[in-house]
Amino acid sequence: MPSETFKRRALIALLLTSGMAAVPATALAQDIPAEEAESDSITVTGRRISQSSEAIGEDKISNVVAVTREALLSAPSGISGLKMLEQLPGFNVQTDGALGLYEFGNSVQVRAFNLDQIGFVVDGIPTGRSDAFGGSPVFRYVDNENLGVVEAAVGAGDVGLPSYSTLGPVVQYNSIAPQEEMGLFVSQSFGDFDMKRTFIRLSTGRVGPFKAYISRTKLDTDLWRGPGSVDREHWEGQIHADLGGDSWARFKFVSNDFFDYDSPTITRGQYNCVAKDLAGRCGRDYAYIENVPNTTPGFAPLATAPNIYYSNANYTGVYNLAINVRKDKLYGATFHVGIADGVWAESTLYWEDKDGYGVSPDGYANSLSRYAPQFQAGLPVVAPRGIQFGRSGVGGDRYGITNKLHWEMGINTVEAGVWAEVDKYHRTQARYNTMDGAPDGEPNLDELVYLRRDYRSKRDTLQIFLKDQLKLADERLILDLGFKGLLLDYVQRGYRDFDDYYRVVGGRGVPGWGPKVNSAHYKDLFLPMAGALYKITERTQVFASYSENMALPKGMDDIYSVTRPGTAALVPQPAPERSKDMEIGIRTNQGQLYASLAAYYTKFANRIQSITSFVPGGGASTETFYQNVGRVRAYGVEFSGTYKPSFLNGLAYGNLNVTYNNAKFKDDIPAAPTPFLTAGKYIPDSAKWIVSGGVTIEPASWLVGNISGKYTSRRWSTFTNTPGSSVPGYTVFSAYVDIGDGITLGPVKGIKARLNVDNVFDKDTLSFISSSVTGDGAFRPLSPRTFQFTISGEI
Repeated sequence: MPSETFKRRALIALLLTSGMAAVPATALAQDIPAEEAESDSITVTGRRISQSSEAIGEDKISNVVAVTREALLSAPSGISGLKMLEQLPGFNVQTDGALGLYEFGNSVQVRAFNLDQIGFVVDGIPTGRSDAFGGSPVFRYVDNENLGVVEAAVGAGDVGLPSYSTLGPVVQYNSIAPQEEMGLFVSQSFGDFDMKRTFIRLSTGRVGPFKAYISRTKLDTDLWRGPGSVDREHWEGQIHADLGGDSWARFKFVSNDFFDYDSPTITRGQYNCVAKDLAGRCGRDYAYIENVPNTTPGFAPLATAPNIYYSNANYTGVYNLAINVRKDKLYGATFHVGIADGVWAESTLYWEDKDGYGVSPDGYANSLSRYAPQFQAGLPVVAPRGIQFGRSGVGGDRYGITNKLHWEMGINTVEAGVWAEVDKYHRTQARYNTMDGAPDGEPNLDELVYLRRDYRSKRDTLQIFLKDQLKLADERLILDLGFKGLLLDYVQRGYRDFDDYYRVVGGRGVPGWGPKVNSAHYKDLFLPMAGALYKITERTQVFASYSENMALPKGMDDIYSVTRPGTAALVPQPAPERSKDMEIGIRTNQGQLYASLAAYYTKFANRIQSITSFVPGGGASTETFYQNVGRVRAYGVEFSGTYKPSFLNGLAYGNLNVTYNNAKFKDDIPAAPTPFLTAGKYIPDSAKWIVSGGVTIEPASWLVGNISGKYTSRRWSTFTNTPGSSVPGYTVFSAYVDIGDGITLGPVKGIKARLNVDNVFDKDTLSFISSSVTGDGAFRPLSPRTFQFTISGEI
């Protein structure tokens, strides 16, 4: 870990660098002479500034923004696929830690939607749902060194993109193609919290019609809060084959082996030091503990049950019983066939294999209360010995195929296609003894204490689409018209929850309802999209779009894995979530400025929420399960721009992103005994204002400095906007210095060094929100100032 003196000196250097005097920078536009680049083309480029055409979505009929390769390679090494989006307009991204690797500490809000309502596509392969248990979060399948561009449609995504999750927004991650020359690229990073990351990519270069690469990432770091570590081993491989003419094939492989320890979400009281953890910590340092002392006076937890040494619930506060293990693999094959001039077909086949488990501790008293009636009901369980090893297994596989036909016919460009996928998932949940019941004892998987869940679910998806792009008025007017259709089938089989294993009747445990089957079916074969783009001049465009979307209700596994009190009845099928997205905007690409401004109005219905309501015919008794709770609407403005003033002679340029988002509930939530008054209230975790920007300087070809900041306004932690449940707005800064411009030492070329600093001014605040309907939410604090040093080169 860098010393405190090193940290202070590096921080001072960064701040001084961002205000250095100017000297001309070289033109960065490839294949364009410097004088032409200055006069005819945009040269607003930089290590963390996107290229103009991609940044503002040039020639797109909706608001599309992007992060380019240069920007990705200047971010901290190893950042997650979600944290890459944090500087884009419209995205409110909150992650845990400087790299955002903790899977249960990520949240994304876009307009009226959250992470589960965004579509993600990697090299043409849909990633499905984003939940960390049975889903396929995109950050498991990308490394920033292997990405060419990340493109985000903030509102209306292309109907041709495969996704049953999106209510509008779609994010595409496109990998680099294998290089023409044989080579070895190596990047080594070191940082705070004993972070070490090694990235190696071996490229074969062109061998006949083939070129390929394989890469390996090994990352090890301690948690920034409390004991524990993160260990990630990530492999990626790609083979590209030229098949003659315009035809080609691509074969892709990703393996992600991930292990990390949990850190707890905290209450507002724990953050404000009203309450402390077992080690006496509070605020942003509140955490699990490494072990519970047994002899410290006044601290050792006394046994709460006779002859059960580890019966005190405080023993559940240890870190080693809060872990996540994931082993995922993704295989893909894409075939692109040039049929005729302007006519091609493309198919992508893929298979994903998912395996893993999570562990959480369970105290003696709770385990005993579950064990006793299950034993009475005849289940093969063993009495608890102390603290329990709570294992939740996740696994399954997902496979599918996408097909697309592209046909250019004069002023018309027609595309049609079909996507089919099968997603199978197996979830188990049970508690086991540890050796001697000790919190640091090895799990004893031969001693099952109680059962909770064991079910399998299956999603069958079929999507069709057809769209036509018309270019009129000498291609100054572009019209996009199209639609997609979705057929979604879901089925769940097995033990949903406790009541399927046992029930308590007359004070004793009796056999439960047994395994059940529940299903859901959704169909809409006409979800339209329409858009228009008009080129006012060669450099300025106006655009407008409208789209409708339907999504499989988020969290279907959680929705259906609920037993209803006193009955074997199944949870009713929820209605699908539906949205309508409208936007209008203007973008311009001038000699010193490129910018995009979009206004939008969006709404969606049938939001899913877990609520408590009266049991039908059950008098005053209530039940809690997921139901549709009403409508949400949002409107706002998104601006993105970069300015490179000519009077600075290329020394410095700045970028600014501004989002104003007003997202509110339209209905009250029906609940027992009285409805929750949410109509007109802001949706939780939605910031009204998000402003980010930065200044990049290039005083020499071998030196680039950047400092950027992001302001996130106040957000609510509850659906009802309960007084006192808001999280104050905050501003956080990051910075980097990038040194090197093709330095060569012997056989090693392209040597570069980079220093990244996250949270430059060490802001201490709450950032991540786990919302609740009323009362207050739970939170994760912003990670402290973090340094990272990276050196890279290639042979």
